[in-house]
Amino acid sequence: MRVRMTGLAGVIAIAALLAGAAPASAAPGDASAYGAKLDVTLLGNPAVTAEPFAAADANGPKTQNTFVGVDLTGILKTGVINASATRDENSGGVHSRASTADVRVDLLPKVTGEISAELVEAECSATQKGLAGKAELAGVNLGKLGQVDADPAPNTKLDVRLAGIEIAEVVFNEQVENNDGSLTVNAIHIRLPQGVLGSIGTGDVIISSATCGPAALPVPMASGAGLWIGLGLLGVVAAPVAFVALRRRASLATA
Repeated sequence: MRVRMTGLAGVIAIAALLAGAAPASAAPGDASAYGAKLDVTLLGNPAVTAEPFAAADANGPKTQNTFVGVDLTGILKTGVINASATRDENSGGVHSRASTADVRVDLLPKVTGEISAELVEAECSATQKGLAGKAELAGVNLGKLGQVDADPAPNTKLDVRLAGIEIAEVVFNEQVENNDGSLTVNAIHIRLPQGVLGSIGTGDVIISSATCGPAALPVPMASGAGLWIGLGLLGVVAAPVAFVALRRRASLATA
């Protein structure tokens, strides 16, 4: 009876080991991207809310998406938008990217002058080593706001002022560390702060956004090399149990 109980304990120990090596129950890494998103209310005009254009998600239904262009009079006009979001099932890593062509912002023409860009891109990736993101701009014209690099540093901000009062801000390569551990990169984020004296409106305009991670776990231990390790440990535990059983049987035969 003792031999049987010892063997059972060995089986339970191996079951626990293999259960620990099974695929994790945590959700896999997520990634998403879109070309533009708006939620703006200008003084004297109805609110304008536009869902993300060309939205892509690593979990589907579209991992790649294209939109012919946005045309919202007095707010934003763009050319073709492309977005993609993918996950590597083996490594657990994710990657997402959004690019918006021929961008023209018409929110504040009398204050800022023309704001335009030939191409606005946001990109991010997540691996087991961590997350990284960047934004790239091509052919940028910021009118009276000044200049910005083609690859602006994270969270580069330009204030829009009227009579010395900040009425808006434009953030380039905005990088937001979310509570769930993911990273969001907004190539351009225009904010109209609420309740500011002299404000012309409220809301947000985001152009080219990518969100990644954190990365999922890589291929579970119980497959590939991990399976052989598990079987090897099974042999290590089972061998002493078998040895004890044979000694017990020999003792009984001698008696």
